[in-house]
Amino acid sequence: MMGGDFAPLEAVKGLKSFYSDDANGSIIVFAIGDETILQPLFAEHNIPDIVRIIHAPEVIGYNEAPTRALKEKTKSSIAVGFYLLSEGKIDAFISAGNTGAMLVGTMYSIKTIEGVLRPTIPTVIPKLNGSTGLLLDVGLNADCKPEQLNQFALLGSLYCQYILKKDSPRVGLINVGEEEGKGNILSQSTYPLLKENSQINFVGNIEGRDLFIDKADVMVCDGFTGNIILKLAESFYDVAKERNFQDDAYFKRFHYEEYGGTPVLGVSKPVIIGHGISSAIAFQNMLHIAIQMVETDLCNKIQSSFSTLS
Repeated sequence: MMGGDFAPLEAVKGLKSFYSDDANGSIIVFAIGDETILQPLFAEHNIPDIVRIIHAPEVIGYNEAPTRALKEKTKSSIAVGFYLLSEGKIDAFISAGNTGAMLVGTMYSIKTIEGVLRPTIPTVIPKLNGSTGLLLDVGLNADCKPEQLNQFALLGSLYCQYILKKDSPRVGLINVGEEEGKGNILSQSTYPLLKENSQINFVGNIEGRDLFIDKADVMVCDGFTGNIILKLAESFYDVAKERNFQDDAYFKRFHYEEYGGTPVLGVSKPVIIGHGISSAIAFQNMLHIAIQMVETDLCNKIQSSFSTLS
């Protein structure tokens, strides 16, 4: 509850919006944060009693070194959240707090799924035809090996299948040309691995101009490239707003709050990392992503797929 530039107010508003849908009335949310701040906000916004406050008086700031902060601030909302997740007391953990601390907490508090070389973080890409695609990695792994990109393709395919509801999602390798053999050493070495991977539907190389058309559902690249694409795509909404195009339905879909946050794929339990400027809508959507991951048992499905791969 204490993570994000507008915390905890926007998180509280997000909870209110979430519970305004009667279908969510049986979902128990543990609100982790300073109860002296949260209790009056809960009363003001009529948060239902099913939400349980877990007192965590410390906060990890955005400028703090993640590893050190987690060790020293054991009563922070992030540290307490990962403790509850690792102990099986909650099914998923969501925060818009210090991204580095969230990633460090994910890596050291819960297990990476056996066989996964490196977890990855994806983002949803809106397509011109109204559908959505998945881009990964978008920043967790700046430098990658071909074997890692091959695994990202499988992780993205499983997320696309069970969360985005796409049968046999098409996997494309982001490159500087469509032909096999194009690109740098990483791209050239990754292509044959993807081509031989029987667990994915590989459709070949895709170029930058293919990202927003319906050419691939899962778009794979290293985290350095993916983060640049992500930040560029996020700027589309700001440019549209500046040019008075913000009412355009397509450009609206580039607003970060439409998707809430990004899951960490390849770890044994659902972790959702939110944008630092998360609004109430973003928090509400993060809750829905977490619920989908729990209800579809995505993490165990990933584990089964990697056991088969091994």
